Amino acid sequence: MSQPTTQAKAAPAGGRPRRSLLARQDSRAGITMVLPAVIVIVAIIIVPLAWNLILAFERTSFSTVAANGIFNPLTLDNFIGILTDSGFWNTIGTTVIYSVCSTLGSIIVGLIASLAFRKPFRSRGVFRSFMLLPYVAPVVAVTFVWQIMLNPQFGIVNSVGKSYLGWEHPINFLGQAPTALMTVIGFEIWRYFPFAFLFITARMAGLPRDLEEAALVDGVTPWQNFRFVILPQLMPVIALLSVLRLIMTFNKFDDIFLLTGGGAGTQVAAVRVYNQLLGNFDIGGAAANAFVLSAILAGSLFVYVKFIASRAEDES
Repeated sequence: MSQPTTQAKAAPAGGRPRRSLLARQDSRAGITMVLPAVIVIVAIIIVPLAWNLILAFERTSFSTVAANGIFNPLTLDNFIGILTDSGFWNTIGTTVIYSVCSTLGSIIVGLIASLAFRKPFRSRGVFRSFMLLPYVAPVVAVTFVWQIMLNPQFGIVNSVGKSYLGWEHPINFLGQAPTALMTVIGFEIWRYFPFAFLFITARMAGLPRDLEEAALVDGVTPWQNFRFVILPQLMPVIALLSVLRLIMTFNKFDDIFLLTGGGAGTQVAAVRVYNQLLGNFDIGGAAANAFVLSAILAGSLFVYVKFIASRAEDES
């Protein structure tokens, strides 16, 4: 009886080192797996953000950075100059109008396209693939095509307008305000509605048909079926699309820069930062401008997700 008792008492003491060894091995394995991602995040995100933050508090240019690196006199003049500049707030207003209208327009057009392709018909897959062309086409190519189409001298849009729509004078779609901003918004809607089309189509494929069939049996109209049965089930996806598209559009640079260069009342925040950096060679001002824009976007998205997106999910 004494020998088994001795072995039973010795087992826990002998088991602790083994469990501790396994725990250390698991910990090292976890660190080994996470370490590459941590290095990438630090190198690509943390370090550039820290350097940009340092530059935002410095009055510096390309020559001073080349001579002194990141060690230059600190100042708050960059942020004071931005917040007191009326041009900055005009740019913010333009960016908000551009972002909100483009986001709403692309989601609405994507929703309409998804509804149109919901019921099966012949060659539906082929037509669906054509719907993605604006989104997958190179931005340089499509902006060039739009510039040629909208040219006031030889563009096809003005030619058709003067020949068949009774236009007395050609319209400079990309060279005068506010037509240029409306045109850029239209281009953004056309180019990115396939993004919403993909998300909404995928969600529609998973909608239960029994709810719609029951509603149709009760005698609802097609509009009532969409408004009270289909749309509430799509609201979580629409809320997600709204957040993603607002982030993308608020930081959009290439579309507007290639179409108008930021002229004719289309200078958005990203184009302003670019012009401040390469036009005025003001590194500190551009860095401060970027941080102020990031703070505005982060605050706006927090309010949206907190009060609007969460309410849409609750209602659905």
